[in-house]
Amino acid sequence: MAGVIEILSPSQVARARETGALVADVLYSLRDRATVGTNLLQIDTWAKEMILGAGATSCYVDYSPSFGRGPFGHYICTSVNDGVLHGLPHDYDLRDGDLLSLDLAVVLGGVAADSAISFVVGDSRPAESLRLIETTQRALATAIETAGPGVKLGDVSAAIGEVLRGAGYSVNTEFGGHGIGTTMHQDPHVPNDGRAGRGMKMRPGQLLALEPWVMADTDELVTDDDGWTLRSATGCRTAHSEHTVAITEDGVEVLTLPSRR
Repeated sequence: MAGVIEILSPSQVARARETGALVADVLYSLRDRATVGTNLLQIDTWAKEMILGAGATSCYVDYSPSFGRGPFGHYICTSVNDGVLHGLPHDYDLRDGDLLSLDLAVVLGGVAADSAISFVVGDSRPAESLRLIETTQRALATAIETAGPGVKLGDVSAAIGEVLRGAGYSVNTEFGGHGIGTTMHQDPHVPNDGRAGRGMKMRPGQLLALEPWVMADTDELVTDDDGWTLRSATGCRTAHSEHTVAITEDGVEVLTLPSRR
C-alpha cells in the first residue's frame, strides 16, 4: 500500500482492539513462560499454538520483504541480547540474564496489530539491560502522549528521539514505526528521531505501530548469517518496545493492551 494512508472505519477499529488484545495476551503469556533453559523454538511453537487457537493469522510466516532472506517461516521474532529486530527463532536455550525481545504481529477479523516487549530472563538484573528497556518504554509512552489528531508525525519522531538521545543513546532511523491496518506494514514510516513540525498530520481512524528501539553504544546494525536477525554492530545489548495505537477524534487509544490487565 505504498503511498496510501489507510483510514479504518469504526467497526474496523473495534476489531483492531480484539487483535491488539490477542497480540498482548500472547506476548505476556510468553514472557511468563520464558525461563532459563527455554528454547527459542519452543517460544515460537507456543506462539503458533496461541495464534492459531484464537483463529488468527500470523503476519510473519509468509513474510518476505526486501530486507530479509524470506519467507520468515516462523510466528514470532525472538531477539536475544545484541539482536534487536527481526530475530529469527533458532535452537538456543535462554540463559540467566539474557535480554529477550519478542515482537509479534497477527491479523484477526481482517485487521492487524503489532507489538513488542523486552525483558530480562531469570534472576539476574543487569543494570544496563534494565536501563535500555526502561528507556524504550519511556520513549514509547512519550510518543503515545504526543500523538493525536492533527499532530504531525515529525512531532512524534522528535519526541522519541529526545528521550533516546537524552538517555545517552544514538538513534538509528532506518527501521522504526509504521502505519498498520488491514496489513502489517504500511505507510507512513515513523522514524525514532526527527524534526518537530514536519510530516503529515495524523487523522482519526489511522492506526500506527510506534516502536522505539535502541542499542547500548552504537546506531549501526549488521545482519546475521540467518538473513533476518538484525544485531548491534558492536555486539552490545539492545531493547525494543512497541504498541499499536489508533488515532481517535480526541486523542490516542492504545490497542495492544492485555485483556487481563
